[in-house]
Amino acid sequence: MLRPTEGRPLVLVHGALSGIGTSFGTILPLLAKTRRVIAVELQAHGRTPDIGRPFTIEHFAADVVELLDHLGVQRADVFGWSMGAQVGLRLGTDHPGRVGRLVLASVAFDLAGVHPGLPDDIQDLQPAHLHGSEFHDEYLRTAPDPAGWANLVTKMKVLDANLPEWTPEQIRALAAPTMLVLADSDIVRPEHAVAMFRLLGDGVAGDLAGMPACRLAILPGSTHTSIPQRADWLAPMIDGFLDEETPLH
Repeated sequence: MLRPTEGRPLVLVHGALSGIGTSFGTILPLLAKTRRVIAVELQAHGRTPDIGRPFTIEHFAADVVELLDHLGVQRADVFGWSMGAQVGLRLGTDHPGRVGRLVLASVAFDLAGVHPGLPDDIQDLQPAHLHGSEFHDEYLRTAPDPAGWANLVTKMKVLDANLPEWTPEQIRALAAPTMLVLADSDIVRPEHAVAMFRLLGDGVAGDLAGMPACRLAILPGSTHTSIPQRADWLAPMIDGFLDEETPLH
């Protein structure tokens, strides 16, 4: 196994209310066999304390860039799940020079991409509703201030009420080769993932025209929150995609 400082860098960006353990605990050691994994925990998540700043996807992406600067990493691949996939997409569109390849699990580029009613359900969520969940248990184990759970949920609800959107033109112009991952019973509608896949350059007969730089993986019998448990499926697919020799833009 490579030491942590060896191999091509791969940034892991977790989902909302999650830390590295809940989002990537199973797949991280598999990916770390061949690459340098940089697993971040964003503002107020996991081991990272909160600051007096609202949550935005743009702030989180800028934080990842600042971390790469601190580590002396000019360019890295990115694997994000859920909120982390939005951060990865923002890195790809707003900081293209810092991104090699993108793996985006459960991402929608506009609000029409999620199932109707879901945003309202999130706004009805109360901190106590998640007591005893794997997310709350991880927070209690790792957070600098375990009493900050209610504040984390409140700030996350504000973020979810003001999620960023991207235009089709922005998706079409994305320079990084991108792999989309979706559960077949995800919070993102499958037809939206296919539409995004086509914007990224799909729509060709690969046997005749050659394979496009983008990829689409839909995991059967899976939900949004079960994607992190599909490590045995995902790790070889992600490794294969990240190791491809397609020239980067």
